[in-house]
Amino acid sequence: MFRKISLSVMLLASSQAVAESSYFFDEQDGQLDLGYHLAENAYGFLPVPVIITEPAIGLGGGLVGLFLHETEEEKELRKQKALESVDGGAQLIPAAMTLVGAGGTENGTWFAFAGHRHSWLNDSIRYTVGGGAANANLNLYSDLGGLLPSGQNFQFDTTTEALFVLQKLQFRVADTPLMLGVKQVWSESSVSSSNKVVDWLLEKALGDKHTTSGLGLTAEYDTRDNMFFPKKGYILSAEYMQFDEKFGSDTQYATLDTNAEVYMPLAEKWTFAVAASYEEIYEKDTELSPTAKPYVDMRGVSAFRYQGDQIETIQAQLMYHIDQRWTVSTFYGHASTKTHSIEETEQSVNAYGVGFRYQIARRYGIHMGIDIAASDEEGALYFKVGSGF
Repeated sequence: MFRKISLSVMLLASSQAVAESSYFFDEQDGQLDLGYHLAENAYGFLPVPVIITEPAIGLGGGLVGLFLHETEEEKELRKQKALESVDGGAQLIPAAMTLVGAGGTENGTWFAFAGHRHSWLNDSIRYTVGGGAANANLNLYSDLGGLLPSGQNFQFDTTTEALFVLQKLQFRVADTPLMLGVKQVWSESSVSSSNKVVDWLLEKALGDKHTTSGLGLTAEYDTRDNMFFPKKGYILSAEYMQFDEKFGSDTQYATLDTNAEVYMPLAEKWTFAVAASYEEIYEKDTELSPTAKPYVDMRGVSAFRYQGDQIETIQAQLMYHIDQRWTVSTFYGHASTKTHSIEETEQSVNAYGVGFRYQIARRYGIHMGIDIAASDEEGALYFKVGSGF
């Protein structure tokens, strides 16, 4: 059933119908494939349907378009590599790509965004820019600074209206997988709540409009064989951001975000992957937006359900590649939070699930599919591009 549904969605969502029967089918294996459409059509893009089942914002949907921009020489080289081997073309990194998307949910949450990444000098320099607008209706949870008993939280609703822009510039160190860079983030938001007491506190702390502006350093070491759906290699990344009045921010704080993903082939058809992350916020001002603190970001866990000053996650995923097109997987994750307030509090959550992927664009190694995940309190279904981490 999943196979029929996924194929139908991918075909119906395509932006252009072409008379040639081979247009949407790979010349090597004859299977449904959008690689030719992406490479040869000036307006071709990969449509990614967004089916939102996020418990924090309710049911909804949208559409994201992935555009890949290549020169004629790059297209020809990718085509030849793809003809020589099953995953040859996937090992070439696109020089430029664009994402455009929008969506909404039943509780009034909506978003719209656009982003672009470009590289020069054989990927020695990368520049990423993005921006958008959103209206998010979220339930947040607090232990009231440690006043509530362990494991109990006060729940309150919030509505956040925001505009945001980010940009990142990276430079490769010699001829190595290491890239160092700088990142800038700016956003303007307003936060309110239907709870009159919470709304009064938010207005007193943040005012009608709240500007967040930061500058930081980034580092990334990437040896993966495919940026969209790796089967071997690893990526290590770290980011330190400073939000300060001298950058135009209304509040002062800093964040550290570190991530690692490792992909290990166990046999011809098996891949084992592990991902870990650590996030921390260093507060200078105590009156921060309620969404400023890091939260557990893991399949099966509601966004902002678990927040803290420190977040640690570990995930494992086992993938079985039925053939070059179809992959099924099972995964498990554990996360913990730590909050420093009147007294130190800790929380933890487990999540697990199963999923599948279909390689929809073999030239680029792009896989799409569905994950079904559950945690201690809830479950959700996700449309995913990539491995799922």
